[in-house]
Amino acid sequence: MPTPRSVVTYMTNRSRTPAGHDIIGRRAVAERLAETLGARYRGDYDGAERYDPPPYFVPDDALEHARAHRLGIAGADDLFGGVVPRAFVATKAITHGLRDPDAAAPDGWSHAFAPRVEGAVLRGYTAFTRDDALAAVRELLDGCGVRLKRCDGIGGGGQHVVASVDQAAQVIDAIDPATLADTGIVVEENLGDVMTYSVGLVTAGGLTLSYCGTQRTVRNGMGHEVYGGSTLHCARGGFSALTVLNLPSQARDAVEVARRYDEAALACYPGMYASRRNYDVARGVGADGSTRVGVLEQSWRVGGASGAEVRAMGAFLEDPALERVRASTVELYGLSPHVPTDAFVYFRGADAHGTPLVKYATLSTDADA
Repeated sequence: MPTPRSVVTYMTNRSRTPAGHDIIGRRAVAERLAETLGARYRGDYDGAERYDPPPYFVPDDALEHARAHRLGIAGADDLFGGVVPRAFVATKAITHGLRDPDAAAPDGWSHAFAPRVEGAVLRGYTAFTRDDALAAVRELLDGCGVRLKRCDGIGGGGQHVVASVDQAAQVIDAIDPATLADTGIVVEENLGDVMTYSVGLVTAGGLTLSYCGTQRTVRNGMGHEVYGGSTLHCARGGFSALTVLNLPSQARDAVEVARRYDEAALACYPGMYASRRNYDVARGVGADGSTRVGVLEQSWRVGGASGAEVRAMGAFLEDPALERVRASTVELYGLSPHVPTDAFVYFRGADAHGTPLVKYATLSTDADA
């Protein structure tokens, strides 16, 4: 009988210092994933250790081809996450096209992607120089302002809403020109009354599940509005399987634009593959009062909703007749929050500012979307 694969976590950038709760939470989700797949969790990957057979990886970010190859990753069955031909492909940079076809862009940039996702993303541009970014601001500036998003920002970080070109210049000038040329900045229309949907697809252990859900925000100990969790309505199978959920029209719109984005990425960046594909979709009101719907960015790595994804995966694997479940992640700040007794708690401690924080995932198998 062959030796089962083990599961390991992997940090793509050891110089990065993410909040301790992110690292601890990711390890706990990976350990739960290993249990769900009937495998052993062996902690963080150690290049000096011998793994036989090669392990199943849970990296903190999408991997470039060269690194994936060195680790022995050959396809989507070898990791919980994704592999991309160039690092920028895994960032929000690809969501928008260049304002000018001759504008500066990194090697490997696909000019075919933007036309394919027109109408599936908000109005905006990606720029890799100060002049190109300010030209985009001048074109898009309206009564709601424009949103500037650093493409190397994580979890909503590095974003600013500006109401003038001068304000935009201050934001852009704070970025090192070499960093701007390498990672880029998104200039995007700003919406009011926004609802953010999570649409995703996960394949692992011979199972494929898809989902559509909504995100919520909470205030952390510093008073800032931050991610507070997601509620996912999950179905067994790919995006087409979500029809069994009888989703409302707004959610169906979110699924459709996410599906278009997903197909475009796979087509325009050959060699990309991912077992965990998640898309944030915004629905809101533009400056002219009309409704806008569009993908904000993709996540081809373990993410904030992965605790819920793993719980849903476990339910589907345990009961082959099960067709749909509802799974949620919750992040709560403060002392003594209520945690359901059947919750999967993947972090309990303090955030980077010392505020008490608990993260957990729940599951309901009698869910009706």
